[in-house]
Amino acid sequence: MPSMLETTFLNLKFKNPLVLASGIRGVMASSLQYMVKKGCGGVTLKSISLQPRAGHPNPTVFNNRHFILNAIGLSNPGVNEINAETIQFKKTCDVPLIGSIFAGSVEEFAEVAEKICETNIDALELNLSCPNVTGEFGEPFAYSAQAATTITKRVKARISVPLIVKLSPQAWNIADIAKAAEDAGADAITAVNTISGMVIDIKSRQPILHNKFGGVSGPALFPIALKCVYDIFKAVKIPIIGTGG
Repeated sequence: MPSMLETTFLNLKFKNPLVLASGIRGVMASSLQYMVKKGCGGVTLKSISLQPRAGHPNPTVFNNRHFILNAIGLSNPGVNEINAETIQFKKTCDVPLIGSIFAGSVEEFAEVAEKICETNIDALELNLSCPNVTGEFGEPFAYSAQAATTITKRVKARISVPLIVKLSPQAWNIADIAKAAEDAGADAITAVNTISGMVIDIKSRQPILHNKFGGVSGPALFPIALKCVYDIFKAVKIPIIGTGG
């Protein structure tokens, strides 16, 4: 008898709707397997680029009971290494596995998407919205409906798995961007990524993180994320994944 929490999403069966979001737990097969053992109905990989990326120097994380601030800087081992980990993960776990990618150009998005789909991921998330990198990754795509349209169309033409687009809570026109992604072929929207923030050490009078600013998640983000989900829900007909960064 199926569990009352069993969920079908994008024609994928989840034992429950609690899915590991894209983040530091989503790199090693052993870590993903651990999250499944602890009860996750599905898992999402950390956002992956075409080539390995070192990310930002430490310190990269600050937390208190109100929020977590991180500036990991999209560190990852690159698509070839992550593909080896996903193959290993799928040998022992039968939950849905969602890939996540980022890139610095439209064509690079398409190339990474095609490569990560050479393994047996079940869906793919486009990270258009990381707030703790400047210039080449987060900003050019996060606030533009036209960019969402172009990238979604190009990637959709290169893959056969369901396509999810992850949006930024900082986009004033987030509902318009979601609608543009839907019209371009996205199968679902993830709302939202973290929001940019900063913490100052009152003794040194300097930012605590080496990168100075980072992405805010946790309880402080919840009401912002909820409002974004509400606005997107009114604009699109495709499903929405609610997440806190």
